[in-house]
Amino acid sequence: MKRLRVFFYVQHLLGIGHLARASRIAAALVDDGFDVTVVTGGAPIAGFPGPGVKSVTLPPVTSGDEGFSGLVDLQGKPIDDDFKKWRSEMLLQAFRDCRPDIVIVEAFPFGRRQMRFELLPLIEAIDATSPRPLLATSVRDILQERVKPGRNEETVDLINRHFDLVMVHGDPAFATIDKTFPLAGAITADVTYTGLVAAPPPPATSERFDVLVSVGGGAAGKSLVRSTVAAARNANNAWKWCLITGPNLPKDEFDAIARDATPGLSIFRFRQDFASLLTGARLSVSQAGYNTVCDVLRAGCRSLLVPFAAGGETEQTVRALMLEELGLATVLMENDLTPEGLAQAIEQALVGPTPSAHRLDLEGARRSAQILREQYQTWSLKAGPGCGKVQDR
Repeated sequence: MKRLRVFFYVQHLLGIGHLARASRIAAALVDDGFDVTVVTGGAPIAGFPGPGVKSVTLPPVTSGDEGFSGLVDLQGKPIDDDFKKWRSEMLLQAFRDCRPDIVIVEAFPFGRRQMRFELLPLIEAIDATSPRPLLATSVRDILQERVKPGRNEETVDLINRHFDLVMVHGDPAFATIDKTFPLAGAITADVTYTGLVAAPPPPATSERFDVLVSVGGGAAGKSLVRSTVAAARNANNAWKWCLITGPNLPKDEFDAIARDATPGLSIFRFRQDFASLLTGARLSVSQAGYNTVCDVLRAGCRSLLVPFAAGGETEQTVRALMLEELGLATVLMENDLTPEGLAQAIEQALVGPTPSAHRLDLEGARRSAQILREQYQTWSLKAGPGCGKVQDR
C-alpha cells in the first residue's frame, strides 16, 4: 500500500494549544503509516511537534498582545513585508519538497487570518499542482465568534472554492460546528467529526495535590497566577497547592512569584507529567483551553474553569459554560477572578460532582488518521488522474 505523504501547517501565536493538538494528530498519522511533515511558525516549544515527523520551522512570529492585534518576531518587533515574503517563499519551498498527497491547514480559514500572506499563496500552489493533493482544514469544535460583517461569508467562500474536507475535532454529542459558526450549512466540502483530540490515558501519579492550578502556555493567565498565589497564602487550611505557570511567563515574574510563595504552594514553570498530576489532584483549576479540558476529562478529576476572555475571545467561555451545563465543571468568569473569588469558587467546586462518568469521545487523534485515509481513498477515486478538482474551478 502506498505510504501517503501529509504536509501539516500549524501556527501558534499566543498559547501552545494549537501546536499541542496538531502534534497529537501528527503522531497518530505516523502511527497509522503516514509520512508526515509538520510546518510550524511560532515560538519554539520543547517537545513539539514530537518524534517521528519531519519538521520544518519557519522564522517565528507571535501575537503582539492578547487581542491578536498584530504579528511580531520573538524580539517583539512588528514584522514587515520582506519578512512575510521570506516566510511565504520558505513555506512554498517546503510544500514543493514534500510533494504531499494530503495538505492539512490548522485553523485557517476559520481562524489565523493574520497568516493569509503565506496561506493564500500556498493554496494557489496546491490548486496548480498536478496531481493535486487533498486539502483539509483542521479545526476545534468551538470557534471564535466573528463580529466583523462578511468574515463568515469569506470563510465559506474559501472553503467551498479550495478545500475538500473540514475536520472538526469534537464530539457532535457535545458541540457541532454550527453552534459557533452560523453559516456551517452553506459549506459544500465534506464536514466530519473526529472526536476530541485528547492525549492517551496518562500513568497514575503518586504526587497528591488538593488544588492543581495550570495556566497553559502562560502568556495569557497572569491574573490567575497572581490570584492563586494570594489565595494559597490566605487559605486557613492544610491544603497542598500546585501552580504551573506555563513556559511563556516572563522569567522575572516567575522568580518574583516563587519568592512570594507560601510553604504549602509548589510552583513550577512546566511539568511534562501534567496529565499524570491531574490523576492525583482533588481539583484542577485552569483556563478552558481545548487541550487542558481534554486532559481534565481524561483524568476524570473535578474542575474549576476560568475561561480566557481578553480581546473579545469567546471560545473558552462557550466551552466552559457548556461543560458546566453538563455537570462536568464549575465556572468562574475572568471578570470575577480575585483571590477571594477564586477561593470561594474552589470551595464550591470541591463539593461538586466528579466528571469521571462522562461519555465524550476523546479518541480524536486516532480517528483523524482513519478519516484522512478513508477520505483520500474516496476522493482520489472520484478525482481520477490529476485529481480533477482543479478543472472544476
